[in-house]
Amino acid sequence: MSLDNAPDNPTNLPETHDPEEDRMTNAQTVQLARAVGASEPQAVETRHSAEVLKVSTRSRPSAVAGAIAGVIRENGMAEVQSIGAGATNQAIKAVAIARSYLNEEGIDIVCIPSFIDVAIDDEERTAIKLLIERRP
Repeated sequence: MSLDNAPDNPTNLPETHDPEEDRMTNAQTVQLARAVGASEPQAVETRHSAEVLKVSTRSRPSAVAGAIAGVIRENGMAEVQSIGAGATNQAIKAVAIARSYLNEEGIDIVCIPSFIDVAIDDEERTAIKLLIERRP
């Protein structure tokens, strides 16, 4: 899900997508992990079933925050992916805003950042993955 031109409504999960700016799609994205000392990346077994929100430099943080808050309310966790400094900046701002949205409802969240390798158009890129979960 891309959130480039989405409204500020925190309960709305927008469906707009800009293919030029955010080319990571579910069909094209392959997550890989590099083990320390490993020469080849290996496929990751995901322990969580979180909805993946893909953020670009043109994503509005308030719209992304609304989507994060909605997914957290529904599933208890969300995953945000970004490639590049601008997209990662928007994603981090969105997590902070989502935290304030959810705090009003008595929900606290934590963010666990990590690197992942994604394949886009047969090219491997390093992305930032933010796993956002309810704090126990």
